[in-house]
Amino acid sequence: MIKVLVIDDSAFMRQLLTHMLDADDNIIVVGQAEDPYEARELIKKLSPDVLTLDVEMPKMDGLAFLRNLMRLRPMPVVMVSSLTQKGADVTLEALSLGAIDYVAKPKNNHQNSLSLFQNNLVYKVLAAGQISFEAPPPIRHIQLPPTDINNKFKNRLIAIGASTGGIEAIQTLLTPLPANFPPIVITQHIPPVFSTSFAARLNKNCGLNVMEAQGGEKLLAGHVYIAPGDKHLIIIRDGAHLKTKLLNSDPVNRHKPSVDVLFNSVAENAAKTSIGILLTGMGNDGSQGLLTMRQNGAYTIAQDQASSVVWGMPGAAVGINAANEVLPLDDMSSKLLTLLTIN
Repeated sequence: MIKVLVIDDSAFMRQLLTHMLDADDNIIVVGQAEDPYEARELIKKLSPDVLTLDVEMPKMDGLAFLRNLMRLRPMPVVMVSSLTQKGADVTLEALSLGAIDYVAKPKNNHQNSLSLFQNNLVYKVLAAGQISFEAPPPIRHIQLPPTDINNKFKNRLIAIGASTGGIEAIQTLLTPLPANFPPIVITQHIPPVFSTSFAARLNKNCGLNVMEAQGGEKLLAGHVYIAPGDKHLIIIRDGAHLKTKLLNSDPVNRHKPSVDVLFNSVAENAAKTSIGILLTGMGNDGSQGLLTMRQNGAYTIAQDQASSVVWGMPGAAVGINAANEVLPLDDMSSKLLTLLTIN
C-alpha cells in the first residue's frame, strides 16, 4: 500500500483527493493537512510514501515548503495545480525543485472532467510510490567545446519525446546546444497553458529559440518547436521544406500530445536525416515510434535507467530494441554534436 498525505488549504479539495485516492486498492490516504506547518508535523508522525501538494498554500507557499522538504527529507511529491498561467509557472518551478510530477485540477465538476482528473491523479501517485527517491541533483549546465558546425548540420532534424521528469530533462539536454543547432521538435506530455509556460521557460534558459508550435512553421536551424498541451504535433513535407502541423485528433496511448504520433511522422518524412531521443516518462508512449524511426534509418537514443525519474517509456523502447544507444542524460548533448559532426 502506498501511504499518501494530502496537503491542500481547501477542505473540499482535501476530501475530494482523499476520496479519489482511497478508491484505489493500492493507495491509502493516511492524513490531510491544510497548510505546510501541519504537513510538517504529520510527515514526522505518519511517514507517508507520497505527498500531494497544492501549489498555492497559506502561511508558507508550496514552493518554500517544497524547497525545505527536499533539503531536509526528500520524498516523492505530486503537485496539484490550477490550469492557469500562475499555476503553470509555479508548477514548473516546483518540478525544478524536485517535485516528481503534477496533475491539473479539473476545469469543472462535470463527471468526465472529474473522472479524467481521478485517473491521472491515481496513475501519477502510483508511479511516484514506486520511485526510489532521493534529492534531485542540480541541473548541470554543461559547457561544450566550440565546434565548427557551419553546413555540417544542414537538413538534419532532432525529435524528442518525454513525460514524467521530462521538463527538467529537456532543459538539461537543450541548454548546452549551440544557437545554430538543427531544428528540434518536442512532444512532452503536458496540459494546455503549461506547454506555453514551458516553452517560454526554455526560451529564457537556452541559447535556442524555443516556441510552442502553432502549426505551419517551417523548421529552421536554431529553433525548437514544442507540442501544445491539447494537440498532437507532427512534421510534414512541403516541397523541399519540413513544416509543423497540429492535429486535434483522439489521444494515442492515453496522451494528447503523443510522442508516437510525432515520431511516426518523423519516420515517414525525415527518418534518414533525423535523430530520435526518448527521455524519462511513465508508460510506453514513443517506444513504437522510436522503433519505426530506427527501422526507417534514423539514429535513436533512449535515456538510461539510472538518470531517468521513471524508466517506463525509454525502458519500453530498450525492451523492443528501438534504440541504437542507451545513454545517461548528461551525455546526450555532447553525443548529439558528435553524431552530427561526423555524419
